[in-house]
Amino acid sequence: MSDRPLLLEIITALEEQGLDRDEYQLQRMIDAEALERLVGSTGTQTDTNLEVRFSVEEFRVVVTSSDIAVLRIP
Repeated sequence: MSDRPLLLEIITALEEQGLDRDEYQLQRMIDAEALERLVGSTGTQTDTNLEVRFSVEEFRVVVTSSDIAVLRIP
C-alpha cells in the first residue's frame, strides 16, 4: 500500500470499481482510525494473517496489512 491514509486507499479502490463516494458513508460503516491502527499494528510481518472484511453497497472490501481488494458480491 502507499503512504496515503488507509481511508483514502479504500475510497480510491471503491471508486476504481465504479462506486461514487456520494453513494455511501464509509464513516458510518467502519471506524477508519481503529482500522488503520489495527492494520498498522501487524506491520509487514509475514507470519501475521490479518484480514478485515466489510461490505459497501454491492462490494466486499478486504483489507490486509499489505493490500486492499474490492470484490463485487455475486
